[in-house]
Parts: sequence; structure tokens; C-alpha cells
Amino acid sequence: MSDLFIRNLTEHLSLFRTLEALDGAVREAGQLMSAALQDGHKLLFCGNGGSAADSQHLASELTGRFIKDRRPLAAVALSTDSSALTCIGNDYAFEEVFARQLVALGRPGDVLVAISTSGNSRNVLRAVQEARALGMPVIGLLGRDGGAMAPLCDVPVVVPSTVTARIQEAHILIGHTLCGLIEETLGLA
Repeated sequence: MSDLFIRNLTEHLSLFRTLEALDGAVREAGQLMSAALQDGHKLLFCGNGGSAADSQHLASELTGRFIKDRRPLAAVALSTDSSALTCIGNDYAFEEVFARQLVALGRPGDVLVAISTSGNSRNVLRAVQEARALGMPVIGLLGRDGGAMAPLCDVPVVVPSTVTARIQEAHILIGHTLCGLIEETLGLA
């Protein structure tokens, strides 16, 4: 029988012991997101694959509920509209699937949460570039060294790992923490 679970758990625990160093960036991201929501703006999330699932997960924690029943908060995952994704991918390019939606739906003061384990996903990078052009703050949930996105983010939260699965595990912990910080800051928890 394989010891894969024990190896994964050991790797997970080793990484998570280092995440305390991200506390300042996570707090800053939570403050930025809370301020945007308090001012009537929205949060827009994007990512590919598992990061698309994380985008949807976190947006739903905000539009639904996280800690307890409360008013819904404005959050949208740009990965959920399959018609928009396939139309934009077909008529323009896959690199534009989030950027075009962001231009259509985003406004100055909204916040983009860009999720990429490499920090180099071209379509997420294009969304970050459009957010900057629109005057939207950008939070990056990134991995490895932060990639090309880190210097473009107002708040890069970079998980120091090269293992995609471990980065994604950390991203969901960070995302849940952000949801909790938002609820606390807005007096909803």
C-alpha cells in the first residue's frame, strides 16, 4: 500500500508552517476587499482549472454565506458563464476570456482577485492588465515566485511552493480567511 497520503500530508504541513509570513498581505487584501464592498463596489474573481473552481467557491461564500446568515455581498466568478467563455475564446482568443468580461462588468473601485498557481496564466494576466487600465485594485493569489502577475498586483499573496496541489490548498485557506475578514470588518460575523 502506498504512503502517498502521509507524503502529501507531510508536504502540506511543511508548507502551511511557512504561511504565517503571509499574514500582512492577507490582512491588506481583506481590508481592500472590505472597503470596496462597503463603498458599493464588487469583487470579481478569475482563474483556470482548480483556480476557476476556487474563484467560484469564494464568490459563492460571499453571495451566499460564510460564517452565519447575512446579507449577500457582491462577488462574481468570471469563469462561470460558459457561453461567454466559449464565445470570447472562439471569436477572439482564450487569452481574452476574462479580460473582455472584466471590461464589460468591472468599474473603477471594484476589485479583481486573480488566482494563478504559477502567476503566469496568460488569460488571468490579461485580466490583471485590463483591471489596472480600468483603475481597479488587483489582489493576486499566486504561487511559486508570483510570476509575471506579482508586480502588477496591488496585493500579491504568493504561496512559496512549486507544487500546484499544495498551492491550491493554501489558496483556499487564504480565501476562507479573506471571507472571514470581510464579514468581521463589515460587522456581519
